[in-house]
Amino acid sequence: MDSVTQFALGAAIGEASLGRKLGRPALLWGALCGTLPDLDVFVPLGDPVADFTYHRSVSHSFFVLALITPLIIWLMRRVHKSLRDERATMACVALVYGAFATHILLDSFTVYGTQIFWPFDTTPASWSSLFIIDPLYTLPLLVGIVLAFIFPKSRHASRWNWLGLGLSSLYIFWSYSAKLFVEQRVEKALTSQNITYDRLLSTPAPLNTFLWRLVARSDGGYYEIFYSIFAKESEPLDAKFFSSADELIPLLQDNKAAQRLIWFTHGFFKIYQRGQDIVISDIRMGIEPDYVFQFAVASVPNQEPPLFQGESNPSQQRTLVTRHPARIDSPPNVDRLKELFKRI
Repeated sequence: MDSVTQFALGAAIGEASLGRKLGRPALLWGALCGTLPDLDVFVPLGDPVADFTYHRSVSHSFFVLALITPLIIWLMRRVHKSLRDERATMACVALVYGAFATHILLDSFTVYGTQIFWPFDTTPASWSSLFIIDPLYTLPLLVGIVLAFIFPKSRHASRWNWLGLGLSSLYIFWSYSAKLFVEQRVEKALTSQNITYDRLLSTPAPLNTFLWRLVARSDGGYYEIFYSIFAKESEPLDAKFFSSADELIPLLQDNKAAQRLIWFTHGFFKIYQRGQDIVISDIRMGIEPDYVFQFAVASVPNQEPPLFQGESNPSQQRTLVTRHPARIDSPPNVDRLKELFKRI
């Protein structure tokens, strides 16, 4: 999720854990702990693909954060003498590890994925029921912590904060329920329209949980579908097919960046040629053809003729040169957002 949301969630956990004992500092400590895991974005890992795929790994592990928790508690006790008694220990743990754990769990509800069990299992957990920025989730948290910060001595401060946490938690429950509803509808419609696919992904369209984007992946391409929870079940499904040069996969077997992207995207990727470069796009995040994460991972030698899809045996007809991965910039198209809100 976005930094503002994680800041607000951490602050809310801080107020709920130690608000009555510390007042405003509890909000600040919670906000700090809610922000710390995302600081890994400032650590360079060698190339754009590594930066992309190793984010939300070490710094978002239940086990690593458990090891860091005592250090943060020690620092809190150095600053606040009132926390040095044994009775405050569990409250400190609830604040620090509670802010850490809720951060990584919330990230797991986005489509990006979070390696919450690193290093024992590096498979990214991704329940994809929330968009990375969702005002309906964040606003209750913000209202609760702002009121608690303005009126720290009010007996209602804790209630306002808990109300914000409760409403946000209910919204997560709603988002996943909507996801299951949409998937059931779309799977039924795909079957009735004789559309075959290997795997199906559903994720909210930007800034809401009323309109959903689904990707049905198959060999050679994928269908992109938008489905509103207000749609009638009898309406025909508008599934648009887009091709992917999957026949190039055998040529990328020794390309570490390409293989890592294929793994990280859970198979929801697109391969295409851009000039002399071979590009892999993460089709989970964005809208065709504007994807947030696209990387040039190989290039076609100058003497080779242009690539085209449908070659019978590209592994024998083609050669690709592994190149240093480079991210392809894809500026956001604001006009697409207007179309999406009309589509809801």
